[in-house]
Amino acid sequence: MRLHKPDLSTELVMNEKMLRETFQGCSDIVFRPICSNPKVLLIYTDGLIDTKTLDEVVLQPILFDETSSGLNRVPISGQIIQEQLIAISQIQTVSTLKEVTDGILKANIALLVDGENKTIIADLKGFEKRAVEEPAAEVSVRGPRDGFTETLRINTSLIRRRIRSPKLKMESVTVGQVSQTDLAIVYMDGIVSNTILAEVRKRIERIQIDGVLESGFIEEFIEDATWSPFPQIQNTERPDVVCASLLEGKIAIIVDNTPFALVLPMTFWTGLQAVEDYYERSIYTTFVRFVRYSLLNIALLLPSFYVALSTFHQQLIPTNLLISIANSREGVPFPTFVETLLMEFMFEGLREAGIRMPKAVGSAVSIVGALVIGQAAVQAGIVSAPVVIIVATTGIASFAIPRYNFGNAYRLLRFPMLLLAGMLGLYGIISGVFLLIIHLLNLRSFGVPYMSPVVSQMPRNMKDVLIRAPRWSMIWRPSNLTGVNKKRIPEGQQPSPKRGREGK
Repeated sequence: MRLHKPDLSTELVMNEKMLRETFQGCSDIVFRPICSNPKVLLIYTDGLIDTKTLDEVVLQPILFDETSSGLNRVPISGQIIQEQLIAISQIQTVSTLKEVTDGILKANIALLVDGENKTIIADLKGFEKRAVEEPAAEVSVRGPRDGFTETLRINTSLIRRRIRSPKLKMESVTVGQVSQTDLAIVYMDGIVSNTILAEVRKRIERIQIDGVLESGFIEEFIEDATWSPFPQIQNTERPDVVCASLLEGKIAIIVDNTPFALVLPMTFWTGLQAVEDYYERSIYTTFVRFVRYSLLNIALLLPSFYVALSTFHQQLIPTNLLISIANSREGVPFPTFVETLLMEFMFEGLREAGIRMPKAVGSAVSIVGALVIGQAAVQAGIVSAPVVIIVATTGIASFAIPRYNFGNAYRLLRFPMLLLAGMLGLYGIISGVFLLIIHLLNLRSFGVPYMSPVVSQMPRNMKDVLIRAPRWSMIWRPSNLTGVNKKRIPEGQQPSPKRGREGK
C-alpha cells in the first residue's frame, strides 16, 4: 500500500497504478475507462453506489456521441466534467491519494482525468438501507412512530425535521483507523453548556481504535466510571427523545451503521422516565411514576427482604403468614437463601433465552418455561411456592423500568443484595442500600452529578423528577446542563376558564 504518497500525478497511468496497488485484492473495487480524449478513469465500489444514477447522470453525458462533433472527439477537462456534464449536487475535487481512496470507500465515485493532478469525487450512494420504522425496544402508546435507522444522514434528517433552527449544530467526526466510521456530534448552540461540549469533543478525539461497529464502542471510551453498574450515557432509537434532550441542553452522538444514538449527560432520573411521560397529561404521568418507583424498589429489594425475614427475623412476620411459609417449606432440602438464589438464576436464564430466541417462539419459551419449571420445582419439593411468587413478582417489577440498560443495573445489583441479606439479614440490606446511595452520590456523567437535580436542591429543577409538572409550569431548563439560554418558555401561560372570556 502506498497511502503515504501525498499528491496525485498528472499522468493517469501513474495514478491508476497507485490506486490498483492500494486496492490490490479488493474485488469489489471497479476500474472502468469511460473516455479516450482525454482518457478518463471511473473508480467506484460495487454495491455501494446507485448504478442507475451512474448510468444516467455520469456515463451518458460523457459518452454521448450523437452530435455532429461528439464529445469523444472534443477534448474535455476535469472542470468541464464537473461543471457541465455531471448533474450531481455533492461534488468535490481532491488532490491526494488518501482522499481518493477514502472517497471511494465511503460510497462515492472517483473520476480521474489524464493530464490533471486532481480527482473528482461525486456522491452517488445507493446501498441497501432499512426503512424508517417504529423502534422495537422503545414502544410507546402515544407519540411518534418513526425511529432511527443504520444510515447516518437519515438519522440526522429525522432530527432536523423536528428542530428547524440554525442553532441546531451537527459536527462531523471520523473514528476508527480501519473502519473510518462517521459520527455526528449534535447540540443546540446557546442552550448547550460549552464546558460539557468541550469535554465531549476531547474524549472523542482521544479514541484510538481500529474499528467502530456500533455506538456502544464509543460509549465505553467516553463514559466516566467503567465499573459502575449504572449507565452514564443514555442510548435511544427515538428521534423525539433525542430532540427533547437537545432542547434541555444535552448532547447527542449519532453513529453511522447503528440505529442507537447516544445522549449525554445522563442522570439517575433519566433512566426512569418513559417516552409517553411527556405526551400524556401530567396528573396521570405523576401517578404512573410513583407506581414505577415503587416497582423499582420491589425489583431490587423484595427477594432480599424475604430471605432476611424468613432466615433471621421471623418475629417480624405475622404468625399466620409465618405458619403458611413454614408449611410450604416442609420437605425443601435447601435453605431459603439457596432456593431464592437458584430461582433468581433460572429466571434470568429464561429471560435471556427468550431474548436470544427467534421472536416467533421467544416469548412462548420464556413464559411456558417459567410456568413449567416453577410448577414442577414446587411439586418436586425442590423450592417452596412463596419463593416462586417472590421471584415472579420481582421479574414483573423489573419489566417496569423503561430503559433496558438501566434495568440491567438492577438485575445485576439484585444478586449482591441477596448475598448480603443471606449473610447479615436486614443489617446487610441496610448496609447495601447505604453503599448504593454513596456510589450514586459520587457518580458523575461528564461532570454532572448523577443524582442531580436532587443533590443541587434547586426547586425549579425538581418539576420533572418525582413528579411531572404541567408543561406550562416547566419554565426553566435544567440549570446544570444548559449554557446561556436557560429559559424554556415564557411565564404566565397557565390555562384558565377566565382566559376564554377575556376577549368577550
